[in-house]
Amino acid sequence: MPRVLLIEDDPAVREGVALGLRRQNHEVAAVPTGEEGMDRLRSFRPAVVVLDLMLPGMSGLDVCRAVRAVDQTLPIIMATARGDDVDIVVGLEAGADDYVVKPVQARVLDARIRAVLRRAGGAAPGDGGLPKIDTYGELAVDRAGLTVTVRGAPVQLAPSELRLLLTLSASPGQVFSRQQLLEAVWEHSYHGDARLVDACVKRLRAKMGDPPREPRYIQTVRGFGYRFAAR
Repeated sequence: MPRVLLIEDDPAVREGVALGLRRQNHEVAAVPTGEEGMDRLRSFRPAVVVLDLMLPGMSGLDVCRAVRAVDQTLPIIMATARGDDVDIVVGLEAGADDYVVKPVQARVLDARIRAVLRRAGGAAPGDGGLPKIDTYGELAVDRAGLTVTVRGAPVQLAPSELRLLLTLSASPGQVFSRQQLLEAVWEHSYHGDARLVDACVKRLRAKMGDPPREPRYIQTVRGFGYRFAAR
């Protein structure tokens, strides 16, 4: 059973979501504060964190940054009662892999959890015939080992960042729309979440040292999407 650490301050929401996830065969540890969440992170060792954005004391954003400071690869799904684009983008740029807007049904959250765990454990579609390691200038992508280095130094990527890089770099020069990337990486089939893609590209560029104004690797195709620079 995938272990889920749920950090949610509202008792009714916390109990309801935890019950729903347990019915979906998840092992759940549910805590009301960010401080308790960080303590349970070490003892519970979850496979994924579901994190409320609005928490008393240590905010959801602070928790997200603190988790990313110690573990770049642990999947984080942000839950927020707000549909405000600014709040969502700030959370995504802080390191969240995905988000849900409350109230959220357990089956929807379960689908997001399983999708992010698949991203954490597997390569991008269509990688089977590619060489084990691809090199693009200073960037090396090990598709079998699921590791990335820049100038020989390892780059720790969150699951969404890694799968996005694998997807784009599998077809250098090919232009992908945001919707295509959303479906390939996040497994979302609906429109309107381009911010997931844009925030992930921003984080990925920063980690690879790819200047956003003149990127060497992930290039913006204005008004459409992104492409990985052809060698």
